[in-house]
Amino acid sequence: MKNIGKKIADRLNAVGIFSENELRIVGPVEAHRMIKELYPNETLPVCYYLYSFEGALCDKHWDHIGKERKRELKEEVG
Repeated sequence: MKNIGKKIADRLNAVGIFSENELRIVGPVEAHRMIKELYPNETLPVCYYLYSFEGALCDKHWDHIGKERKRELKEEVG
């Protein structure tokens, strides 16, 4: 999947997400929350997980998901 390298895949696996379908069911916001909960001391830009997951599910580079969608995702994360 686009945007999903080894580190991100390892993080997804650590929270029990092993496939595109599982990521689709959980959704980018909840997957982001799950990883942040498991790794609370890790500080990464929001694009590293949240936008990467959205882009992966849309088959787009994370930077091409659009400003409006990025804003919506950030609001959902809180």
